[in-house]
Amino acid sequence: MQAHEQLAPDIFRLTVHSPQIAQASAPGQFVMIKSSNTSDPLLRRPFSIHDVTSGGMLHLLYKVIGKGTRCLQNLSPGEQTDLIGPLGHGFQFSVQEPACLLGGGMGIAPLLYLAKSLQNVSSPRQDHQILLGARTSVELAPLVDDFQQLGYTVQAATDDGSLGHHGFVSELLEEVLPSVRTVYVCGPHPLMAAIARQCQAADVPCQVSLETHMACGLGACLGCTIYAPDKSYRHVCKHGPVFDANEVLWTL
Repeated sequence: MQAHEQLAPDIFRLTVHSPQIAQASAPGQFVMIKSSNTSDPLLRRPFSIHDVTSGGMLHLLYKVIGKGTRCLQNLSPGEQTDLIGPLGHGFQFSVQEPACLLGGGMGIAPLLYLAKSLQNVSSPRQDHQILLGARTSVELAPLVDDFQQLGYTVQAATDDGSLGHHGFVSELLEEVLPSVRTVYVCGPHPLMAAIARQCQAADVPCQVSLETHMACGLGACLGCTIYAPDKSYRHVCKHGPVFDANEVLWTL
């Protein structure tokens, strides 16, 4: 591990030197990380690839919410970290059209790498819409700054009104939806379900990056099963984590 940055009271950015994974990765893919050098916790934890930078640096964003992330919090620069990846299928973004990137909470994590990659293949940065939401400005402001440093204009929303729009980030989409051709979203399940419905009504393609519990990340344990609209099964680790929103049966 190269660096461990605290962005907010419970939010951290982990930087790992992993040239092979960094070179092979694409926006929307993930890694499975062993959060401790012991057998407790036994299972690895999945994390979206937050960013890739020069020198083979891989960046992961996480929030401390349980035993695994508490163990990650204790890692210090110089310690060895065990990763498997890159895993899964990422975002499809070859079309040169204006897009909207919408993230809620830790769902913002995979969108930074996507935003950076869009600079190389699509329309100018000012044509893209970046909509980010979180509970408070303390959690959101450092992540907004990441996108602004890439040259993007960001619209923010917070639950308590401490930064940007006072309310849900999904409430910002209606105004920008007519000006974009694709929406990429990651966040809590209810948020993605709401965005998927908005996009379907407006006939705008939408890709969602699903967040689920995983035990293996390789399609063996079947612990990340979801339903498609035809009631067939999909596995987030193997068929996703990025799906066309119409491939997901949205139940709340």
